[in-house]
Amino acid sequence: MNAHSMKEHSETDWARVDALTDDTIDTSDIKSLTDAQLARMTLRAPRQSPALTVSVDPEVLAWFRSQGDGFEELINVALRIYAESHKVDSSSSSPNL
Repeated sequence: MNAHSMKEHSETDWARVDALTDDTIDTSDIKSLTDAQLARMTLRAPRQSPALTVSVDPEVLAWFRSQGDGFEELINVALRIYAESHKVDSSSSSPNL
């Protein structure tokens, strides 16, 4: 979705949706999973990034903030690109990412 589509009036009857219970939702068109499918499934939780306090130049922080919401993720991406480009060969004594 883009910002424009979020400003349009929704035609959804949210009061009716809010009133639904698990028993009143029609799930008859959902296929059942087989035992084989269930056996292959694994729970995958999103990776949690450790919280970190780091000092950066005010101008650098200002630039990242000027990029808008999600600037912290942008900082992480920039650091990942830097780290990936500076990986060393696995035969070296330095650790890899």
